[in-house]
Amino acid sequence: MPRTFKVEHRLGYRIFRWILLIALLGGVLVSTVQVAIDARRVSAELEKQADQTVTMVRDAATQAAFSIDQVLARQVVDGLFALEAIQQVRITHPDGEVLASRERPLQHGAFRPVTDPIFDTTRRYHETLTLSTRPGEIYGYLDIYYDTAPYALLWLNRTVTTFSSGIALALILGIVLYFVFYLLLTRPLLRIVSSVRKVDPERPDDRLISIPSGHHADELGLWVNTTNNLLIAIADSQEKHQEAENRASRLTRYDQLTNLPSRDTFMDNLKEEIEKAAAESASMALLVCGIDDFKSINEQCGFRTGDQILQTVASRLTANLSSERFMIARLGSDQFVIVEKRLRDGFEAAETAEKVLASFSTPINAGKHRVSMSATIGIALYPSDSGDGERLLQSAEQTMALAKQVGRNHFQFFVASIDQDIRERKHLEKDLSLALPNHELFVVYQPQIHLSSQRVVGAEALLRWQHPEKGLIPPDKFIPIAEANGAIVEIGQWVLDQACWQAAHWSREGMPIRIAVNLSAIQLRQESIVEDILDTLKRNKLTPGQLELEVTETSFMTNMKDAVDKLHKLRRAGISVAVDDFGTGYSSLTYLKQMPVQYLKIDQQFVRDLLNNEEDTRIANTIIDLGKSLNLTVIAEGVETAEQATYLNERGCQIGQGYYYSKPAIAREFERFVKTFHGHTVDNKH
Repeated sequence: MPRTFKVEHRLGYRIFRWILLIALLGGVLVSTVQVAIDARRVSAELEKQADQTVTMVRDAATQAAFSIDQVLARQVVDGLFALEAIQQVRITHPDGEVLASRERPLQHGAFRPVTDPIFDTTRRYHETLTLSTRPGEIYGYLDIYYDTAPYALLWLNRTVTTFSSGIALALILGIVLYFVFYLLLTRPLLRIVSSVRKVDPERPDDRLISIPSGHHADELGLWVNTTNNLLIAIADSQEKHQEAENRASRLTRYDQLTNLPSRDTFMDNLKEEIEKAAAESASMALLVCGIDDFKSINEQCGFRTGDQILQTVASRLTANLSSERFMIARLGSDQFVIVEKRLRDGFEAAETAEKVLASFSTPINAGKHRVSMSATIGIALYPSDSGDGERLLQSAEQTMALAKQVGRNHFQFFVASIDQDIRERKHLEKDLSLALPNHELFVVYQPQIHLSSQRVVGAEALLRWQHPEKGLIPPDKFIPIAEANGAIVEIGQWVLDQACWQAAHWSREGMPIRIAVNLSAIQLRQESIVEDILDTLKRNKLTPGQLELEVTETSFMTNMKDAVDKLHKLRRAGISVAVDDFGTGYSSLTYLKQMPVQYLKIDQQFVRDLLNNEEDTRIANTIIDLGKSLNLTVIAEGVETAEQATYLNERGCQIGQGYYYSKPAIAREFERFVKTFHGHTVDNKH
């Protein structure tokens, strides 16, 4: 903290005080000398005045003494008393007879105790009276006494003026000198002090002291330059000291071969990440990765090659995994550990493990050797497997060790059931990527019946997957996989193309019905989705009025404005829009009012227990009433009994679909159903 000085302790104040004191003393000394000189001058003037007075009256006084003329002597005396300073005059005969005499009291004044010691109280001037014709003969004496008070008063007045002007001049000179001193020294020093206060002790060379203007070539400039050089030297010393500390810290906290955090450092970081994850209710995955048979690589290629391989692996992991979501360290030997933060689920950890395994699969050029290798990974999940960092790492290490006993180049989860589920999903995802080119996907159609007229008015196109080994895979099992990896875009376009072709074909065969196709959230987010759909209609020569796009409430929640704009464009082109599975999502009237919707589909979970479950019945009735109020057509999914169909019809639901009428069927069977359906149900349930 910068020290705050009291006013009396400041150097400028002390200098100002000393300058004024010295100037005052100097003024007093000079004035005293001037006064002393003036006193001598006043005394000389008094002597001169007395000589002139004696000279003026000498002849008359001599004549009076020679003639022993008392009248003349009295006239001489009275004439002298015209002068203010004359205090006493006396003319005497040589025999002591007084011819004439006169005196008056001394002038009184408060200053006399000061001036009398200097000028005397009175001054006597004694003159012998003689004639020039008879120089040796004395005729009498003339005594004149001067009162020094008038001359002393004049001197005293001048003394006061001299002292006042001298001291004032000295004070003015002192102030001027201080101002000059302030401009030349004090103010530059204050600016230097201000610059010094801004110097960061941690980085003293960042803001060096500025040299005051006009002082670059004098002592202040030299002092500032010397101080700046000292600050630079201090900064260099601090930098070298910090570098030494950093090197020492890095030796203890980082692996010297790979520059990755060491095991101890990793455990400290893991503890912090677990605390953050706990506060945010987030999940993490800890992957321990060990190079397969690294011992043989060292034996065959040498330890230098092994070190180069470890460095390359560390570089690849760091390059492929972002530091924002991943934390990487070397546990020792051939083992690395990876922490994946903000984990969505175990499938995401599995994808990361595959990515890591892929980075190992590329051969490494190490000196003269080209080494191919693989790795095995053990995975533990936070918080499901453990909430403790040590325990979590131990679980992943044990899992890796067990996985190596089974084989190479694979990963394994700590919990067997999770490992099995993820492996099945990964296999299914791989198979799904080949399903479309291998013609394993096909489309089935479920009729939609107008409840009051009992006519087939539409069909919903539904996707199915016939796996060559597992048989028919349910849509709720493979559709989420396709949405997760983005394959739904290509598959969805294929379904749309198939459905539009089929609807156009039926129209040409005299069976014009509306075809409903599901549009996923992933598809709706595609920039070209509107153009793709219109091109599909044009390519298959299907009128827009025969196509209905079914979207779920959640599909337009991510970007409401974008979804609404695209659906409005499709609606203006003549395509109908339906909200599928209504009641299971957000179900907000605000969304419905913004969406260009013509159909509301009641989710089958509310229709399945219709009339048996009061809550489901109440929800279904609410949706029907909502559709009426918004002038929308309501479609009920999952109609399975005649009672349900009758109740829905009576409540005002316009369209129904479900097993009560028909299961989803391939195109030929659907055509047969339409031709044979005349308002009678088909025994095709379950």
